[in-house]
Amino acid sequence: MKNVVVVGSQWGDEGKGKIVDWLSSEADVVVRFQGGHNAGHTLVIDKKVFKLRLLPSGIVRKGKISILGNGVVIDPWALLDEIKEIKKKGINVTPENFMISESASLILPFHQEMDEIRENSAGKGKIGTTRRGIGPCYEDKVGRRSIRVMDLRSEKNLDLRLENVLSHHNAIRKGLKKKVHKKEDLKKKLLKIAPGILKFAQPVWMKLDQFAKDRKKILFEGAQGILLDVDHGTYPFVTSSNTLPAMAATGSGLGPDKINYILGITKAYTTRVGSGPFPTELKNKIGESLGKRGREFGTVTARKRRCGWFDGVLVRQTIKIGGINAIALTKLDVLDELDEIKVCIEYELNGKKLDYLPSASEDQFNIKPIYKTFPGWKSSTQGIRNIKDLPEKAKNYIYALEDFICAKVSSISTSPEREDTILIEDPFNI
Repeated sequence: MKNVVVVGSQWGDEGKGKIVDWLSSEADVVVRFQGGHNAGHTLVIDKKVFKLRLLPSGIVRKGKISILGNGVVIDPWALLDEIKEIKKKGINVTPENFMISESASLILPFHQEMDEIRENSAGKGKIGTTRRGIGPCYEDKVGRRSIRVMDLRSEKNLDLRLENVLSHHNAIRKGLKKKVHKKEDLKKKLLKIAPGILKFAQPVWMKLDQFAKDRKKILFEGAQGILLDVDHGTYPFVTSSNTLPAMAATGSGLGPDKINYILGITKAYTTRVGSGPFPTELKNKIGESLGKRGREFGTVTARKRRCGWFDGVLVRQTIKIGGINAIALTKLDVLDELDEIKVCIEYELNGKKLDYLPSASEDQFNIKPIYKTFPGWKSSTQGIRNIKDLPEKAKNYIYALEDFICAKVSSISTSPEREDTILIEDPFNI
């Protein structure tokens, strides 16, 4: 029995949805441990498309328990809408197959409004947030003033908690000459949806401890990617939570000693959504081609993703920081038509060579990639399910990546379909 953490090793959008769905068929429990409805997973099951934002990927499978941990920030209205939406597709969501940590913080209307205000006024300094209130909610959590799921149980307690958080936000809103929020109006809205949320609320840490004792297979599903981690990413162009695998323990309440295997989902090239440094970005026909063939648009926002060559320096760095055991290489088939393929193996900054990403944002914008070039295989890999059937040049590319990033490739995805996967090593059965 193994408990597995799945994270993105780049800037997110690596294809985690397909891999998590594939692994969830073996798992008993699937846990989201950070982020909010700013991160989306697209699942394709029996040609039926599911676009999930908050609900863990295990929710679409019978017999699985799905959990939102304390590290997730939850927009209660968005969650209830998503539950209604997925029920229309024949998926039943009940307290038996879905649980929410009673300690999770709630995203409220003024969080989203503050997100909008900041981005609209940032000019060239825009972070590129999804404007869903994630960051402001995490700020309130750290500031010890957030409304948590458990606060919905008591009207008296909710009163006190709302007074506290609104005293902070309304002071800022007055300074910005924005309309202030009235406590009674917000309390009324929250009490109205409270029963729909509270029926799923549990002491998740206790449930997970019991699941571990019962030797259940637990899959921890990360959102975004390690390069968007608030501590280890391309700060300040990052998300507002820790996206590292270590957060799986903190954001769920299950001890790190119960985590057995860490899988890094890694795209065969590189993409990024929103602002921020991107050393290998291709602002040319090749970049456009990658975006078109890879259908590079955000699940949640539909924003066009920036595309570039595989950055081996960055992936090697995130593997070390994250303690990643192996990677799942995705979208290999997107490279099929290219004459040559490049991999960044080093940076140059002010005439000096670097084998890591510098921490300063200014340096991250100014570094220049140094590439190693590989010949393209110029034949289709789409749908291949055995590594022996891959073109020799494709296999050479994969083996070169393994050597450079110092991690093995445990699986290779050759199309969006779940079955089109080359399995080399099963994380749950090693």
